[in-house]
Amino acid sequence: MTLLFQLLVNGLIVGALYGVVAMSFVLIYKASRIVNFAQGEFLLIGAWTCWWLLTSWQLPFWIGFPITLVFMLAFGVILQIVVLRPMIGEPIISVIMVTIGLSIVFQAAMKWMFGVFAKPFPPIFASPTVNLFGLEVQTVYVMSLVISILIMAGFGWFFKYSRTGLAMRATAFDQQVAQSLGISVRHMFAMSWAISAMVSAVAGVTVGVVNGVSSALSFFGIKVFPAVILGGLDSVIGAVVGGLIVGVLENMAHYLDSQWLNWGNMYEIAPFYVLIAILMIKPYGLFGTKDIERV
Repeated sequence: MTLLFQLLVNGLIVGALYGVVAMSFVLIYKASRIVNFAQGEFLLIGAWTCWWLLTSWQLPFWIGFPITLVFMLAFGVILQIVVLRPMIGEPIISVIMVTIGLSIVFQAAMKWMFGVFAKPFPPIFASPTVNLFGLEVQTVYVMSLVISILIMAGFGWFFKYSRTGLAMRATAFDQQVAQSLGISVRHMFAMSWAISAMVSAVAGVTVGVVNGVSSALSFFGIKVFPAVILGGLDSVIGAVVGGLIVGVLENMAHYLDSQWLNWGNMYEIAPFYVLIAILMIKPYGLFGTKDIERV
């Protein structure tokens, strides 16, 4: 029971990270109807940037981490303006292929710049673990949980009360109506990519601190995809719920596998079983909007 409770807590913490990255996924999709297959590379670039600042420039984490977030914010804007803005009006499949191409380019660039082997972050916290309700939890996971909750609350306030957030919601609902109201759709697209890149960097740094930084970190973006589909591609709340469910499901699958099944890979593949089941039973997800088309 102690192991089960430990895995449940770990699942909720990792699930919160999944939820944050899934929100970034949904943010881009809601604004521009693009499925960004380079989302995992945003995590990778953010993690490598923070690692480089901490190791090459010897900056403390509390300085290097905010600089990383500012860099990723600018990176997202530049990427949208230079690469994706010229694709406005093109078929969606063409834009999706561009994001796949970006994923390959970013992967190759990171390997060329930093190598192919995992590199650990320098020690960040005085104590690597903290005691939570009698359980030993890594300090960075506690930090990530706090940051994830703050980001989720920030998303809620941003989209409900801020002028930019309301403008982004209007753009996601109907671009032509938003333009008629004086909203710059291009600015909203750039803003969505910037926020997505910055928020993904938070997850990238957290996972990098725990496991080291390597190209395998980009697989995190693929693992988030079942959470997005589960919650609904166009639902921010669904992204959070889907992330939490997938995080807990992974760890429960690990518990079942280690105690009884002994298959050895349930932790990795369980979310994709859920992905297939959801697509078969409820293709729009738990909170997704069902489109009705006349033919």
